[in-house]
Amino acid sequence: MIVIGVDAHKRTHTLVAVDEVGRKLGERTVRATPDGNMEAATWSTRWPQVKFAIEDCRHVTRRLEADLLTAGYQVVRVTTQLMAGQRRAGRERGKSDPIDALAVARVALREPDLPVARLDGLSREVKLLADYRDDLVTQRTRVCSKLRWHLHELDPELQIPSRGLRRRCVQDQVEQHVAAMPGVVAQLARELLERCRELTVRINQLEKQLKQLVQAMAPQLLEIAGCGVLGAATIIGESAGVDRFRSKAAFARFTGTAPIPVWSGNSSRVRLNRGGNRRMNCALHMIAVTQARGIGPGKDYIDKLAKTYGRAPVSVGTSKKSQAKQRIGLTA
Repeated sequence: MIVIGVDAHKRTHTLVAVDEVGRKLGERTVRATPDGNMEAATWSTRWPQVKFAIEDCRHVTRRLEADLLTAGYQVVRVTTQLMAGQRRAGRERGKSDPIDALAVARVALREPDLPVARLDGLSREVKLLADYRDDLVTQRTRVCSKLRWHLHELDPELQIPSRGLRRRCVQDQVEQHVAAMPGVVAQLARELLERCRELTVRINQLEKQLKQLVQAMAPQLLEIAGCGVLGAATIIGESAGVDRFRSKAAFARFTGTAPIPVWSGNSSRVRLNRGGNRRMNCALHMIAVTQARGIGPGKDYIDKLAKTYGRAPVSVGTSKKSQAKQRIGLTA
């Protein structure tokens, strides 16, 4: 089979074809447009069996992947780290689009278990909404921080509960308090308060929209102790369909809950995995922490480990891995 490596950019895509032993067969540069994508597909027809390997930069490759998949081609994704390692190991010096595309193709020859590209489904809509909500929450936090300092300058005795500025009743009280105050500081405080109101309304709307999508796609996730709407949305959006994982262990590796082996000789040790998808890891962490407090089967699992090994685990990492293995079954 011929492998075509693709180095993608905003304006152009560079393609390099290699044979089974990694020998370069051809090179082509096309525009990053639908017509350019079809030109790439047409160029590949000179070989009977073709697989496309694309550097995993989905903000610039999503349209190319969709066009190739629609045309019936197999497409795999190569991470930038794997591509860079292959490029450094190559004999050709320097860095260029053809060199990167050649490295992508050779990685696809070397690695048999690369992620397979698929057409986006509803899970991407969930991810987009969840990411947008997170951005708005970050903006609101920044606005509230500035607002608190302005309010302290206007009235040091004004007491606002922690995280209180996101509540409508507190916003109304603050608005009445600063409504008649003169000066630029009071003006900025009123504008920041209005911006905080707008962000809060939009954040709540997005959460309701996410709840409807989650209930339609994976209502069983909401039945898990510690898994709310936002956690379920993260799991759905980041996993992008659990059927793409070949096993529970692969899913645990993706979520960063599979331990890293660090043993040698007679020792048998593992260490905490700090890789994987950190958003997924955070969602599983919240589930594990909630259940470790006595809500759900996580507490029973930790008690079982404590009874087996004579002590409780130093972290909830083992419970997170257990949760990850259960989630792949629930979201399938």
